[in-house]
Amino acid sequence: MLCRSYRDLLIAGAAAITLLVAGCDRPAPTPVAQLPVSPTSPNKVSPGSNAPTVAPSTPTQSCTAQDVLATWSLTRLAEQTVVIPVDENDVGSITTEVAAGAGGVILFGDHAPSDLGSSLAQLVGGAPGGMTPFIMTDEEGGVVQRMANLVGSVPSARQMAATMSPAQIHRLALQAGRRMKEAGVTMDLAPVLDLDDRPGPSETNPDGTRSFSPAAKTAAADGLAFADGLRAAGVVPVVKHFPGLGGASGNTDSMAASTLPWSNLQGNGLQPFAAAVRDGMPAVMVANASVPGLTTLPASVSPTVVTKVLREQLHFTGLVITDSLSATALRAAGYSVPGASVAALRAGADMVLYNATPNTVANLTRQVVQAILSAVASGTLSRSRLEDAVLHILSAKSVNPCQ
Repeated sequence: MLCRSYRDLLIAGAAAITLLVAGCDRPAPTPVAQLPVSPTSPNKVSPGSNAPTVAPSTPTQSCTAQDVLATWSLTRLAEQTVVIPVDENDVGSITTEVAAGAGGVILFGDHAPSDLGSSLAQLVGGAPGGMTPFIMTDEEGGVVQRMANLVGSVPSARQMAATMSPAQIHRLALQAGRRMKEAGVTMDLAPVLDLDDRPGPSETNPDGTRSFSPAAKTAAADGLAFADGLRAAGVVPVVKHFPGLGGASGNTDSMAASTLPWSNLQGNGLQPFAAAVRDGMPAVMVANASVPGLTTLPASVSPTVVTKVLREQLHFTGLVITDSLSATALRAAGYSVPGASVAALRAGADMVLYNATPNTVANLTRQVVQAILSAVASGTLSRSRLEDAVLHILSAKSVNPCQ
């Protein structure tokens, strides 16, 4: 929505959420409703809904996305769940991975080339079957900007909250989002909805100035204003880092870390994410920290966090993306990147992120895809879970596989 009073967002209800999570960390299928046939709204997502409306291929022949995905090969399904890392100054280096059907591309760097848009257009033009990958970046503002030279300088979340109204934040994000879209970027891994007022970001604190506020109401109002500005510009926002990294014991990029206790998160840190779900946000990124009182696993590979809490308790039906599975926190928990990718998909995530140097991207990507295929072959990961993941991916892309 272009006009709304974000400060009036009512999130107090989330403070009363009592999540009774029972059992061990074990995979549970994400329920996906049968997509209806609607000849009046082909290939569109209805307002406030995360599910695509699928039109019939002919006036007399019905089609659902599930029907189409049932015909896809396992390799094609697996490729869609993978996000390929690349330097924004050398996007042509992953032409092979995009041509193989990668579901996403994440850009790294801090100064984008002036011809990024044309380079990305050429890259995604090689995607098979018209299934264009997401082009992702971390354009949060402050110290986390990948293409400030193209988008313009954006204040940190903390500075935005201190100096701007939600309406002003919305307008800033709208302007930045339009410039991102012009440069070929279709997804922004922002905003951060974590509650934090400590120094940082640093080796010991992943948030710091990346957080809008330690107050849940302010973080939700300002964060969702930023997200809605991106949406209005045609860029998919990704709220992060679920279920809340504010006050974490450390930075999971550098060490194993935990969030605040689950009892604390339920009454405070979880509230902006509950508000984001109510607001119809299309995508959520899951953190790599464990959650005391809920799970000893990194949240990104925990069925309790992803399926039981995010899907079942908060009723989120959109796209779930992991934080980087190359993080030290995953290695400390005994996971390789391919192993963590399988574990994350089993837990209910839909897309997996990881880092790699230019000379290791191709090999690591092959290992991740092969690990997914082997997991399906061994029965560790079900084909239906892969189809479910791809259904969420295509929905977020507003892609109708029936056409």
